[in-house]
Amino acid sequence: MTIETSKRNFSVCKVKEIKPSDLSAEFCFTGKTDEELSLVCLTENAPEDTLEREDGWRAFRIKGVLDFSLVGVLSPIAGLLAENNIGIFTVSTYNTDYILVKKENYEKALTLLKNNGYTVI
Repeated sequence: MTIETSKRNFSVCKVKEIKPSDLSAEFCFTGKTDEELSLVCLTENAPEDTLEREDGWRAFRIKGVLDFSLVGVLSPIAGLLAENNIGIFTVSTYNTDYILVKKENYEKALTLLKNNGYTVI
């Protein structure tokens, strides 16, 4: 499996509302439940009026389009990182999965993946 890296910085935000300008950004992941409205975006695009915000995330994604019948794609990655005390925040899209880790753990996470059979580009 190939892991594609990114040099971008991400923020995870709790917001009161999603504005059209939030949705026009290059990366924008939203989640809404009965308890909250969340936005994951590039740090440079984070709204100023967030209710809560955590900066300092870096991301990588599983390269290619994942078939919905695939089982256990994230589990080995999450397990490997957890065994090495690296927390993750994941976002799934129709095509693939994005794994975010705190920037201080990013290089360590990529090295672990390389050393465990993943191709990292």
